[in-house]
Amino acid sequence: MADVNQSLQEAMSLDGAVGAALVDWQSGMTLGTAGGGPNLNLDIAAAGNTDVVRSKLKVMQNLGLNDKIEDILITLTSQYHLIRILERDQSLFLYLALHKEQANLAMARYKLTQIERHLSV
Repeated sequence: MADVNQSLQEAMSLDGAVGAALVDWQSGMTLGTAGGGPNLNLDIAAAGNTDVVRSKLKVMQNLGLNDKIEDILITLTSQYHLIRILERDQSLFLYLALHKEQANLAMARYKLTQIERHLSV
């Protein structure tokens, strides 16, 4: 099992990684961050992506969908933003921002799944 910091550093080892965070979507608070910088404030991104998760859950409820979110992909012109809800703790998500031209999206999604499996919170 890997702790939060080890897991986020592993996410940052992906090609094109800009920033990573573990977020409690109920409070909007980060439990850990790696990377980021002047163009990516991870605390602001965490709070904003919390709203994304809440909105999607509300839509699912309104549609009567009895299902779980695995991940949410937001594609910008220059970046991918991945939100991966943790299987064993649905109140947490891994957030990963990637440079679009440098990233392999399929590999990033696969790697986040692996990181989640080994993450000890």
